[in-house]
Amino acid sequence: MSGGALCPGPAAPDSTVGPQNKGGELPRPVQAPDPGSVVVPEREEMPEFVVTALLAPSRLSLKLLRALVMSLVYLAAVVAAFVYSCIALTNVLCHPRRGCCGRPRLTAPACLRDPTLGEHCFLTLRSSGLRLHYVSAGRGNGPLMLFLHGFPENWFSWRYQLREFQSRFHVVAVDLRGYSPSDAPKDVDCYTRDLLLVDIKDIIQGLGYSKCILVSHDWGGILAWDFSIYFPSLVERMVVVSAPPSSVFQEYSIRHIGQLFRSNYMFLFQLPWLPEKLLSLSDFQILKEVYTHRKTGIPCLTPCELEAFLYPFSQPGGLIGPINYYRNLFRNFPLEPQELSTPTLLLWGEKDYTLQQGLVGAIGRRFVPGRLESHILPGSGHWIPQTHAQEMHQYMWAFLQDLLD
Repeated sequence: MSGGALCPGPAAPDSTVGPQNKGGELPRPVQAPDPGSVVVPEREEMPEFVVTALLAPSRLSLKLLRALVMSLVYLAAVVAAFVYSCIALTNVLCHPRRGCCGRPRLTAPACLRDPTLGEHCFLTLRSSGLRLHYVSAGRGNGPLMLFLHGFPENWFSWRYQLREFQSRFHVVAVDLRGYSPSDAPKDVDCYTRDLLLVDIKDIIQGLGYSKCILVSHDWGGILAWDFSIYFPSLVERMVVVSAPPSSVFQEYSIRHIGQLFRSNYMFLFQLPWLPEKLLSLSDFQILKEVYTHRKTGIPCLTPCELEAFLYPFSQPGGLIGPINYYRNLFRNFPLEPQELSTPTLLLWGEKDYTLQQGLVGAIGRRFVPGRLESHILPGSGHWIPQTHAQEMHQYMWAFLQDLLD
């Protein structure tokens, strides 16, 4: 919708002023010393210029490391651009009638208006003022179950889960910032991790809840992991499908170069304007291949369902916001390892073509013991919420059963 929406400055993940722990609780009051205790005099602080001098080598090393990493990233981006340009040009030559641009869809397909999936609403976020679109069902039936989609998807990717869980939960599937018809600022700086996490906080609180069951896939899962670290009091349980925490992915990819080849598209997405152009050529043929590929796509996807995914991207500037997520991936390199403690159900595809199975073990090593339940689904790929919905639902009902008793 609004490409000119104002973008607030980067916000710290913890929105409460003053020193805090990760849970957002106020710090304990400082108690006066016991009269009988020995008071140890405070050490004198080092002069600022001494501290600066001592830290200078570390800061320089970090800057050099970041410069080296970004040089390699943009080198990989050039190679990826060449490969994807060849693919896009081939599509244009094989389907000349489709033209060199994506055909704009003027009317939403009927399946996006299916009343059994829920009511369409908009929520204005308190922190940014952006309006996000969401579909809601089952209000008053139980706790909030919030769904976060991935790329290249939208709220419709949760259609099976919306029907399944609305009888016992208030289910809400949101179109994230940048995905039409939600507001979509064009500035890359409007898609930093901090701003995206504050969006999730504002959604939960704007819907009138103090916590939720957070269900996520792909990019939504990446955000959910970080959200559980910085806003743990707002997440009662998590269900993450086919998505690693950013820090785990970073460490794993450095040690397993094959993972970087599987994720080659993220290098292309570092470039300005070109990715949007290549994805839209020949009426979004590259995206169509992602959805309908015989081995790696979504089986039995109907023409209407395919249009439900293409429709938002066909709107003016519809690809800019989603790709801007990727343009911020390397902003905070290197990332610090984080301990994970939110009770989580992790589902992974045995045949996921974008993410290696070794990431599941790497995620488990970051968890507090007893807090992670993980399953690798035989025969499934990357699109588990749509291709293996029944298996996913069975695991979810069992994982959440104690909340319903």
